[in-house]
Parts: sequence; C-alpha cells; structure tokens
Amino acid sequence: MTILVLGGTGKTGRRLADRLAALDRPVRIGSRSAVPNFDWHDRSTWPAALDGVTAVYLSYYPDLTFPGAYDDIKAFTELAARGGVRRVVLLSGRGEPAAQASERTVEESGMEWTVLRCSWFMQNFSEDFLLGQVLDGVIALPAADVPEPFVDVEDIADVAAAALTQEGNAGRVYELTGPRTLTFAEAAAELSKATGREISFVRVTRADYLAAAVAQGLPREEAEGMAALFTEVLDGRNASLADGIRQALGRPARDFTDFATANAAAWRV
Repeated sequence: MTILVLGGTGKTGRRLADRLAALDRPVRIGSRSAVPNFDWHDRSTWPAALDGVTAVYLSYYPDLTFPGAYDDIKAFTELAARGGVRRVVLLSGRGEPAAQASERTVEESGMEWTVLRCSWFMQNFSEDFLLGQVLDGVIALPAADVPEPFVDVEDIADVAAAALTQEGNAGRVYELTGPRTLTFAEAAAELSKATGREISFVRVTRADYLAAAVAQGLPREEAEGMAALFTEVLDGRNASLADGIRQALGRPARDFTDFATANAAAWRV
C-alpha cells in the first residue's frame, strides 16, 4: 500500500515518513522538491503524485483556514477518491470553523477517513516559525493571555502512522493536545528554564505583528492569515484538554517540559 505524505518535508510529514519507512511501508513524499513533485498551487502536479497511491496523509500549507484551502481540499479529495485511494488521514485544527468545512469534504468522500484536530505545535518554538524569536529572547505575538494545550509533533506523527497502517481508526476524529495548558508567557518561562537564558513573551498589536512579519520576508497574505489565527482562534476557545492521543495510542501525551528539555540545544546562542 503506497502512502502519499503531503507536506512530507514539514514538521509532521517528515516525522511520519520516517515512521512509515521504519515499518517498511512504501512512502511517496508530496512536496515541491520531490519527484514527482506536488504543489498545492499547481493542480497539474496532483495526478502524478497520486498515481498508484492507496492512502494519503492530507496536510495543507499553510493552514486550512487560509483562502482557497477548502476549494483545494475538495478538488484533491475528489481526485484521490476517483483514483483509487482508500484511506485518508486529515491534519486539521481545533476550533477552526473553516477547517471543519474541509473535514466534512473528507468525511463525505467515500474513503476511509480519520481526522486529527491538533492544538498549536510545540515545535513551532523550535523549528522555523518562532525559532528566530526564541533565539532573540523575545516572543512577540498578537496572542491574548489565554492558555493553549500545546501538542508535541512527535505525538501527531505517532497517531497519523497508526491511523494509516492499523485498523480501528476509520471514522474517528481525534482531538490531539498536550497534557496541560500554558499561556505563551508560561511557555516562554519553560523555555527559559530549559536553556538557562531569559526568554520573554510580549503581546503586540495585530498591525505591529503584520509589519514585522512582512519586513522579515513573510508574504503579506500569509502574514495576515497567521495574525488571524492568533487573534481569532487563540481567544480561549481551545483552552481545554482532550484525550485523543491516549485514545489512539493508549499512552499519555508528551509534556511541554520534556519537549523543552529535549530541544534546549536548538535555542542556545
């Protein structure tokens, strides 16, 4: 059973691909740098990526809430179902109505489906997105002082691998969170303890965040989408724990302290 891992070079995708390879499952990486290549913004690349594939890890960059995401997910899902894909695992987000529209498209596709609704990734602090700010010692975001149950991407990859290769996960929506909630200020304190450096959180306005993100090279549309996530989704609606990781894997979720300790070297300057 050949498994297409979309976003196969990203945070969840590359970890999932490693797990599937360790299980001796044929894996095809879905990315612009792969052969055949896959590009969400170029639908002519989709058929070759799907050729011979029977299962898909469906992750959308940058997020299912962004403009155009629903249309892309709907078109891709229909193409996959017509092409013989039997199983699909969708990476989704908690408390995102736009993402839930894409979930319904997958659920109505006729394929065996599993939905992973995830809270904010712990690895956003250690890879790409917030790494530069952590290295600078100041995490500046337009996020309110509300707690978030940050989830470890390693847990997401474990659940995705199980859903793609084991029975009993079809028709399930797993809400994946860490075992406790933290505000961004509390997360910064955890990072400070792990690194021995002072790392603080500063709440900034949406306008200031947009200006800084664009100045650092982030496309305006993507910066606006990220700002919307911070100001709309991080409003307290997800300040609760879920038990999806234990349901799927039979073990507890990884804790933020363990993540910070394991990744401390990434933040030392």
